[in-house]
Amino acid sequence: MMNQLQQITRRHFFSDCRVGLGKVALASLLGSGGTAFGGATGGATGEGLHFPATAKRVIYLFMAGAPSQLELFDHKPKLAELEGKPIPPSVIQGQRYAFIQPDAAVLGPRFRFRKYGQAGVELSEQLPHLSKVVDEIAFVRSLHTDQFNHSPAQLFTNTGSAIPGRPSMGAWLSYGIGSEANDLPGFVVLKSGGSLSGGASMWSSGFLPSQHQGVPFRTQGDPILHVSNPVGVDQQAQRDTLDLLQQLNQKRVDVTRDPEIAARIKAYEMTYRMQMRAPELMDLASENQATLDLYGADPGNNKAAFANSCLLARRLA
Repeated sequence: MMNQLQQITRRHFFSDCRVGLGKVALASLLGSGGTAFGGATGGATGEGLHFPATAKRVIYLFMAGAPSQLELFDHKPKLAELEGKPIPPSVIQGQRYAFIQPDAAVLGPRFRFRKYGQAGVELSEQLPHLSKVVDEIAFVRSLHTDQFNHSPAQLFTNTGSAIPGRPSMGAWLSYGIGSEANDLPGFVVLKSGGSLSGGASMWSSGFLPSQHQGVPFRTQGDPILHVSNPVGVDQQAQRDTLDLLQQLNQKRVDVTRDPEIAARIKAYEMTYRMQMRAPELMDLASENQATLDLYGADPGNNKAAFANSCLLARRLA
């Protein structure tokens, strides 16, 4: 083993460890484990951020199967020039692409682009409303990937690795910044549409404490399954049961110092508090019609599930 370690070059180390090192740096930049914005602890300890946080919350939209960015905000004029022609060898030579034949013809943009705002950002005609606020949006065009199939690509986007087992971006944010709320998880997942090929690994806590994993909320019915009290069990009986479980778990923690049991204690307590808080936040009936129209939301309508989730995300944040 020692001989093998000695053979690892510095270049090899930084090449294989680039994602892990980046995440360590992210955790360091965001602050110590789980502290919320310089003092309030969302179920974790720490001394706060090194620098004042410029944002208190993150709403991350992951749209698998959405229209291609090439038809929305990533204009490629060269594609229009090459439409109908074979793909240039310089593009595909030595590369691996799924379902692309070497003699395939180039398909140009299907929609027109024009520049908007003071920044002159090019957007598709399919985004008329977004074009009105384009100067308030930062477009990052330098990202790239070496994954060409859906499942590993989705994992890579959300965890930095195409192999399951790494913490997701939301888990790292929960770990680094924490949460000021003690009646809701710091990392909530709102799903709409079909299942994702990347699966639950896309919001996993990986090797971080399990309290930082994403908690899926349903947009209809009970927000979280198995959180409501069973038939015949009132709130006081639930509280008494939970207190007993907490005492037993705490005795076990005192003996084993197992962080997973400590995380479970916090999860049980938060679940109890969520019974009161989550249904109120998930009920869109309190929103006025103007707000519903602004988001395109329609409570109870599955066709508007994505818009409903966007509005719910704002309420939760």
